[in-house]
Amino acid sequence: MRERSRSKGIGITVFIILLLTPIYWLLNMSFKTNREILSGLTLWPQNFTFDNYVVIFTDSSWYSGYINSMTYVMMNMAITLTVALPAAYAFSRYRFLGDKHLFFWLLSNRMAPPAVFLLPFFQLYSSIGLFDTHIAVALAHCLFNVPLAVWILEGFMSGVPREYDEMAYIDGYSFPRFFVKIFMPMIRSGIGVTAFFIFMFSWVELLLARTLTSVDAQPIAAIMTRTIGASGIDWGVLAAAGVLTILPGVLVVWFVRNHVARGFALGRV
Repeated sequence: MRERSRSKGIGITVFIILLLTPIYWLLNMSFKTNREILSGLTLWPQNFTFDNYVVIFTDSSWYSGYINSMTYVMMNMAITLTVALPAAYAFSRYRFLGDKHLFFWLLSNRMAPPAVFLLPFFQLYSSIGLFDTHIAVALAHCLFNVPLAVWILEGFMSGVPREYDEMAYIDGYSFPRFFVKIFMPMIRSGIGVTAFFIFMFSWVELLLARTLTSVDAQPIAAIMTRTIGASGIDWGVLAAAGVLTILPGVLVVWFVRNHVARGFALGRV
């Protein structure tokens, strides 16, 4: 038994090391100059520098990408949760003609790759003047995030007994007051899990975000793919941008870690 536990511990340690190696290497490169990066393999910076991060925070062509990304991600989260919460409640509490087929159809939209809807979105937004705006990317991401949000929230809402609804109505609560004051706090874990998946999809999605933006709303992921200049690729700045791109996701995971664990325990995630 002891040997088995030791072997398992060694296996987990090796797995964690392999998992963290690319992240460490990215962090390592972000504190190096281009000359040191291209000169050879070093496990830590020989000439430690913050110049790469200074470029990110002082050059508007870089830091505007983070502002744009956070803007449309937050907009998408707000729109998605506003739409998905009442929709999920309807699916969890009422039975109507074609409800299961409609629920499956919603989820099937999430299964389609973003490239399928690239041309329709581009032509539509160009026609109505939404091209290169934050709301364009936010609405495009709703096509994928709303079905997923409804599916996750419906599972959490179905676990809340209907007696709570009836008792609230007997006590004189209106539906909006009951939903906000009583029901939403009871499914806060589901809302946390949903917000996590919404954020992660919008933050890392590149195809739609790059195609539907040009200058004013271009996200950081698109900017990172266009770093080749006259002198070649600025590897140090690109690595620093990668580190800063990872940080928001790490912070989101940290704040909703307990909710995500509860979602996995309930079997809906």
